[in-house]
Formats: sequence, C-alpha cells, structure tokens
Amino acid sequence: MCPPAWRQALIAAQHLRDLARLRRVRDRIDRECARPLDVEALGRAVGLPGRQLCREFTAAYGRSPYAYVIARRDQRHHLSLERQTS
Repeated sequence: MCPPAWRQALIAAQHLRDLARLRRVRDRIDRECARPLDVEALGRAVGLPGRQLCREFTAAYGRSPYAYVIARRDQRHHLSLERQTS
C-alpha cells in the first residue's frame, strides 16, 4: 500500500470513530431528552470539548445538539398528544 492510500485509510477510520462518537451523543439525547442536558457534559462523555461537539454534531446532523434536543422534545410531546386523543 502506498503512503497516500495508507493515509486515506487512517483518515477514513478516524471519520468512522468520530461518527460513532456522535451517534452515542445522539442516542443519549434520544434516551434522556426529558432531562436537562448540558453540551459540555455530553462532550466530556465522548472525549470532546463542548464547542467541538457542537461543530461536529451540526456538520453530521444538520442541527446543533440543542436544536436536536428541542426537536426530540417536540416530537415526544406531539406523540403524547396523539395518544391522548386516540
């Protein structure tokens, strides 16, 4: 394997690890969105500073962690209302 291909493989592996970390954050938000969530604490749980977590999460999911929390809370609220009216 030539050095550039080796380097590309390392970059791809790092990208997969980064996505896995972001998935863990997203899954935690999904599980705990009813609780108060702190971006710094979410970042610490996956080894990222809060600002970096915000940048990477936004790049991966198209919205900030805070916006994702609000959307999940809204979604759960609407589901709850639908169940009550059914």
